[in-house]
Order: sequence, then structure tokens, then C-alpha cells
Amino acid sequence: MRNWTRYRIAVLAVAAAAAALGGCSGGDDSGDRAAPKATVLMPGRPGEDNKTAVVGPSTPSPPTAAEIRFVEMMIPHHRQAIEMAALAPERASDRQIKAMAERIDAAQNAEISAMQSWLKRHGRGTGTGHAGHGAHGAAASPSASAHAGMPGMATPQQMEQLRQARGKDFDRLFVDLMVAHHQGALTMVQDVLDRGTDVTVQQLARDIQSTQQAEINRLRALRDG
Repeated sequence: MRNWTRYRIAVLAVAAAAAALGGCSGGDDSGDRAAPKATVLMPGRPGEDNKTAVVGPSTPSPPTAAEIRFVEMMIPHHRQAIEMAALAPERASDRQIKAMAERIDAAQNAEISAMQSWLKRHGRGTGTGHAGHGAHGAAASPSASAHAGMPGMATPQQMEQLRQARGKDFDRLFVDLMVAHHQGALTMVQDVLDRGTDVTVQQLARDIQSTQQAEINRLRALRDG
């Protein structure tokens, strides 16, 4: 029994060493560089020889094609939501619609920056065009026709209707278009969650899923309230 107890303690010590190695990646915040590995002695079970084992994280798997496509498509998808949100301060009549638009603008701009950094880290183009605050006219639209196949994207005609609307008409159209837009994003998220492995993209997808579902619920409440 004493030998078995010593064996369990030794195994726990090895596990602790592996955990410590996992936290020794230094100041690199890319999340793609594995911590060093180490060879340790694994005591055998009572009556068995000791063995050696390599502990430490394995090299991360490269992102899947589905994850790369998701990020590359989600950037222009977010930009259209930002373009819609930028219209609200001057056109919406409901202060809660304006507040919601402000939150959408801030959250999705931050997510675009994160996605561009991820693409750059993996040697992909980042799509530097940006609608940003105060976007006006069809020229500000993030290539709506080129991305018409993405779920939830408003058509150029719908975007023009939103730009022309004011007051309660704007509020109603904004909610309808943004709910559809968010639902499209959820469709894209579900696809990548089913087919991806990259930790960063998976976390981003889950964040988008939870945030946009909550915003859908809030927008519907504003519409029906």
C-alpha cells in the first residue's frame, strides 16, 4: 500500500510539472507557440519498471478551412452591422435603439480588430476596408453585392431604405434588419462550431453566439414592447 501511495504522489507531481510547463510560454500572447516540453521519470506501478514520458503541450493544430472562411466572411458581415448602427444617432427616435446601436458598434469593431489580428498571424489578408462611424451612402457599404450570399446580409435596396427612414419608421426597419442580420451570424457561428478546432476562433464564435442572441432578444422586446 505504501508503494502505491508513493506512486500516486509521483504521478500527481508529474501532472503538476506538466501544468507548470503549460504556463511558461513567456510574454508571447499569440496563443500559437507551444511551451517547452520536458522528459520526466514516471514511476512504475508496484513491481513494474520506471518509465520516461514527455510532458508539455503539443503543437497547436492549424486552423481548419472552415475557420479561415468564417473569419474572412465575418469581418464584412460585422461591417454591415456597424454601417447600420452608424445611422441610428441621427435617424432613430427611440433612445434604447440608439443605445443598442452604440453597443453593437463598439462590440463589433473590437471583434473585427481581433479577427484581423488572427488573420495576419496566420498569413491571410485582413480586409482593411472599414465602414466605421458615420458611414454614408452606397459607397460606404461593405461590398454588399459581393457578400450577398452570406446569411442575414441586408440587400443594397434594404440599406438604402434604412438610410432614407426617420423616426419610428427607422426604428422598426432597424430592428427587423438587425435581427435578421444577427440570425445570419448565428448560422455562420454554428457552422464553424461544428467544424473547427482553433481555440481563438472557437472562443470568438461562442462570444458572438452569446452576445448576438442576447441582442436579438432585446431587439425583439423593443419591437414588441
